[in-house]
Amino acid sequence: MSDEKKTAQEPSAEKKPVPEEKTSITRHTLVLNGKELTYTVTAGTLLLKEEDEAEGEKPKAMIFYVAYELQGETPVAERPITFSFNGGPGSSSVWMHLGMLGPMRVLLDEEGMPLPPPYQLVPNDFSLLDKTDLVFIDPVSTGFSRPVPGQKAEEFHNVKRDIESVGDFIQRFTTRNKRWASPKFLIGESYGTTRAAGLSGYLQERHGMYLNGIMLISSIINFLTARFNPGNDLPYALFLPSYTATAWYHKRLSPDLQADLSATLRESEAFAGKDYILALMKGVRLVGEEREQVVRKLARLTGLSETYIEQTDLRIDIHRFCKQLRRDEDLAVGRLDSRYIGKDRDSAGEIYERDPSYSATLGPYTAMLNDYLRSELEFESDLTYEILTSLFKTWKYDDAQNQYVNTGETLREGFLLNPALKVFVANGYFDLATPYFATQYTFDHLGLPAEFMDKIRFAYYQAGHMMYLHLPSLRQLKADLDAFIDEAVNKKAESSKLKAG
Repeated sequence: MSDEKKTAQEPSAEKKPVPEEKTSITRHTLVLNGKELTYTVTAGTLLLKEEDEAEGEKPKAMIFYVAYELQGETPVAERPITFSFNGGPGSSSVWMHLGMLGPMRVLLDEEGMPLPPPYQLVPNDFSLLDKTDLVFIDPVSTGFSRPVPGQKAEEFHNVKRDIESVGDFIQRFTTRNKRWASPKFLIGESYGTTRAAGLSGYLQERHGMYLNGIMLISSIINFLTARFNPGNDLPYALFLPSYTATAWYHKRLSPDLQADLSATLRESEAFAGKDYILALMKGVRLVGEEREQVVRKLARLTGLSETYIEQTDLRIDIHRFCKQLRRDEDLAVGRLDSRYIGKDRDSAGEIYERDPSYSATLGPYTAMLNDYLRSELEFESDLTYEILTSLFKTWKYDDAQNQYVNTGETLREGFLLNPALKVFVANGYFDLATPYFATQYTFDHLGLPAEFMDKIRFAYYQAGHMMYLHLPSLRQLKADLDAFIDEAVNKKAESSKLKAG
């Protein structure tokens, strides 16, 4: 009987093998500013491990990356290195990789609108590779990055662990590739700016890695500025100038406001930062002629009707705005880039069915990334390259219970730990996801001494969230980033001065 029991027992679960790292190394050339550059690309995976008292180094996740290293006379340790990631949360690094920084970019038209398939990659005349080596990182569950067998992906899907895992990757990559002596930069976009601000503290405090600079593309580091929740009136005021810019682009403003975007935005900013926010603070006590004046002004600056503004109780939600602005034409405007327009099943909805600016870019970038990795970089994988997952729907903000995520405080501390740190902040006027006026508010409220505020550079572009899709903005962004990197590594800037706005 006992023998039968032993036979019937299930075998003990065997430990699943940890996948091995793999890399593909290729050499390429790029002509940039009339000079031929030779560079090496490493597309590969790096095993992320965590120290465990019982098991030593415990494998946690396999991180996929693409690293570009310029070949030349300058010793590698003296060349700047920049770690790049996008946002989501749940986005791979494809957008800045093939749209802005890397030596190849997805071909769009001059305004950033997609061309018909099949799509094309072309040499990027605005790559940052002449200034800095580049490492594009896909956080866990994006791109080809996955947890190792036995580890749960959800473990990495929160603010704290995301920062730690990306920071640990940067530390390990820097060590393996002997880049500790290199000037080091981060560049993040959207939620990637939340991550970058958090990394400013984690890299310094956990790994003793001090940065030369952080580049923030379409920034959100204090979520108080962008959450349209009952009782939080701040976003309504901070989004207003971006509503004005959008209405200007779609020619929904009066002739005097259509004449000069810069002057129009100054008027909108002045109203948002004073009369409008004070009016919202009054709540139900805002009545009579005072209320009517605010309604009229909002209608003037948004292109919406006074009746609609009254119906919203003077509080215009971002998604409602995208649907309402051109509802009379059966059109919705984009959230990531409000220059884009799309059609829904009908015009009666509260919000659009999908963001037309995201729909326009998903196809070209997905196709070209998958082709580029396998054809040019010779990296093979049967995994699906996860361009942008829906992790943002289930992302955990465990350390921000009963409050808003704010990695701005970490960035403030990062400045104090490392007084040499410099920050560049790029803003698109037609970005309704991370509005420029909200970003200004965030930095104005970091609580930094004046001498540290002088280390922060702002630039503005007549484009959206991914301002580099717009060719004139990409051209200016390249010049601005060149100047910033030169300044941050204490070189005399040879590029054009940063645009003031």
